Amino acid sequence: MEGRRYTRCVATPVDVLASRAKAASRRMARASSDEKDAALLAAAELLLERAPEVLAANAADVEAAAAEGMEAGPLDRLRLSDDRLTGMADGLRKVAALTDPVGEVLDGWRRPNGLRIERVRVPLGVVAIIYENRPNVTSDAAGLCLKSGNAAILRGSGTALRSNLAIAGVLREALQKVGLPEDGVVMVDDVAHEAAVQLMQLTDFIDCLVPRGGPALIASVRENATVPVVIDGDGNCHVYVDAQADLDEAFEIVLNAKTQRTSVCNAAESLVVNEAVADVFVPRVCAELAARGVELLGDDGARSRWPEMAVATDADFGQEFLDLKLTVAVVPDLGSAIDHVNRFGTGHTEAILTRDLDAARRFTDEVDAAVVIVNASTRFTDGEEFGLGAEIGISTQKLHARGPMGLRELTTYKYVVWGDGQIRE
Repeated sequence: MEGRRYTRCVATPVDVLASRAKAASRRMARASSDEKDAALLAAAELLLERAPEVLAANAADVEAAAAEGMEAGPLDRLRLSDDRLTGMADGLRKVAALTDPVGEVLDGWRRPNGLRIERVRVPLGVVAIIYENRPNVTSDAAGLCLKSGNAAILRGSGTALRSNLAIAGVLREALQKVGLPEDGVVMVDDVAHEAAVQLMQLTDFIDCLVPRGGPALIASVRENATVPVVIDGDGNCHVYVDAQADLDEAFEIVLNAKTQRTSVCNAAESLVVNEAVADVFVPRVCAELAARGVELLGDDGARSRWPEMAVATDADFGQEFLDLKLTVAVVPDLGSAIDHVNRFGTGHTEAILTRDLDAARRFTDEVDAAVVIVNASTRFTDGEEFGLGAEIGISTQKLHARGPMGLRELTTYKYVVWGDGQIRE
């Protein structure tokens, strides 16, 4: 695995790769902002120069996955195109343009004995990312790790292995080109489940693990991981249409949140409507959703207003579909909407559409989610849309990061104490 590109013969042991990343992390931690930015810009250029190789590798992955019966949603996440490669390159450039968080003094104070104490932002060290079926994550995650002074060890799914190796090869070449260690980005080429479990347990090498994938991956991480973990969980996102919503605006937002791109975690999976506007809004929005191919499942209140939809069970209300499928519930008041969202939500993104400021404030106060949105689509929960650059994931937990994880979420801090000969009595 030396040099510009990975060549896959016999898979390199995971602990060997992790030890290389650990060694590289020491140099990455002291890399200057100019060095890191140069590497990111070189990677962006090389990604486009190597587009034919990357797209050929991806086409082989897509063909193999389709032949094995992969469904449309996952296949869309796997597929790259010239536009998506351009977007990945632009993401690297945007990360390069962001302020380097490393070395930032978070706060400081002076003690009565003259000691000056500072909290200074520093890299985490080695960040491992296990992800499924989305080769753009290879570029996004590695770019953010690089800019925040970390080494990245990446383990994608077997379905995207050719794509991931090609992209990782580009990133490694860019690091080498500017004088940084190519092992600042390491790609695990062993896609066996046992290799993933081993990665989750390399406490001597891994400082933080971010899993990005479905319930099976998250369950495996919860069961097996001994390294610190930040969970990028399911996105069972709700849009609540309040009694005081602008219904024309709500109509457009719901359509966007559900249908603009269905295979991503910030797409809406459930519509909740206040009964005060349900007679008007439910038939109108359901007719358009159905016309766009969305399968609708609802409770009694929703089905009485749009009889063509199927019955929604509790399991349906709790599911992340990642497809043209949506549950619909009608509730008597704001409190019931909040209860419904908190019961079935996954802590990702929840939205309220209303012109009642008090209702909006109550919803944002009482809904337990990483992101709560007022009068806009759930699709805005995204690192780039938040101005963070490409994100490494969207954390649905509360420690140490929550919501879209950008550069700052890939750092920790250390205390630096400045003295002038003080000794403790």
